[in-house]
Amino acid sequence: MKLYMDLLREEVVLRRLSIIQLISYFGAWFSNVAIYTLLIHLDASAEVVAFVAMLHFLAGVVQAPFSGPIIDRFKAKELMLFLIAVEIVSTAALVFISQLSDLHLLYILIFIKMAAASFYFTTEMSLLPKILHGDKLQKANELHSIIWSLSYTLGMAISGFVVYWLGIKTAFLLDAVMFIIAFFLLYDLHFKDEVLQIEENILKMMVDTFLYLRENPKAIHLMIIHSFVGLTAFDALVALMVDRCYASLIAASLALGLLHSARAIGLVIGPVILGKWINNKRLVYVFIAQGLAVWLWAYWMHNFYLSILASITVGFFTTTLWSYSYTLLQKNIDKKYYGRIVAYNDMLFLGSAAFTSYMIGYLATIEYSLENITFLMGLGFIIGAVYYNYVLKKEKIDDI
Repeated sequence: MKLYMDLLREEVVLRRLSIIQLISYFGAWFSNVAIYTLLIHLDASAEVVAFVAMLHFLAGVVQAPFSGPIIDRFKAKELMLFLIAVEIVSTAALVFISQLSDLHLLYILIFIKMAAASFYFTTEMSLLPKILHGDKLQKANELHSIIWSLSYTLGMAISGFVVYWLGIKTAFLLDAVMFIIAFFLLYDLHFKDEVLQIEENILKMMVDTFLYLRENPKAIHLMIIHSFVGLTAFDALVALMVDRCYASLIAASLALGLLHSARAIGLVIGPVILGKWINNKRLVYVFIAQGLAVWLWAYWMHNFYLSILASITVGFFTTTLWSYSYTLLQKNIDKKYYGRIVAYNDMLFLGSAAFTSYMIGYLATIEYSLENITFLMGLGFIIGAVYYNYVLKKEKIDDI
């Protein structure tokens, strides 16, 4: 952890961006527990729960082909301010959802909110290689993934208690306030924002990117490898676990909060312990360990307290898997294509997460047990380990 703190002290811009990132990412997921709690209270079907979970990721898939060229042509700060403003409006509007007949409005707001959040994330990940290099970039990515993971799960965890004590609508309003704070912190930040002089129009840039990927297959392989992390899209699974296994034991919002809090612990301590150990060859073992941890969760699922322990184990490997595979991609592509390749990479990752969410709902509706669904998710990481081992032997992957 000292290495991360030293980096934040040395890099003033990164420090402010990290604070903004913590607030904005926290806000992006803070209202999730309120949404899932609302769906449980409205007695929404497993299909609806899974569809809502899928929308959180699908939004990023849809906008990704256009976000990359836009990022490469415009200043990052202006884009990020606009995207936070969109999140403020779409989050505050969630207070108008109160019954099942409002589901279409809920779908639209979630789609807009998460599209903006995904666009913001891609913009920032494209900015980091422009201001940091080498070991600093790797550590910044690790720090970024810690903050993202912590915000993703801890945001939902704290929201669980807020929903329980203050109510669903209050959680939505508090979420909007957090985005307002992030907006003004970013507005006051000044940094060198290099924009490459690109003459091509957006369509030509998209075509050029596909040509680049065709000539550089290792970039495609690394994007696919990173997309395996999308199998950790456990939102729908956790919501169904709470509804089916723990409803008689504890309030839904509290159960959601505790499970996500446990996972947040693993997400934070994992890279601190594994950060110095991980390298290109050892990443395959992290894939295998992630799969085994998910299988452990499947085995302990019906015991709430053991499930909390398993959640920590699942989270332990996720952040390192995410950050190292992301850094590998950044290290192995040309600077000219940062925005576009990162956007397509996020499209694959979010597509994987959306598909995972959809399949959780679909399999649950055809009476496939939650344990077997979780087992299949763990098997996906074992397949990822085999595929990554194949890529290492086939392609020359630059070390970080």
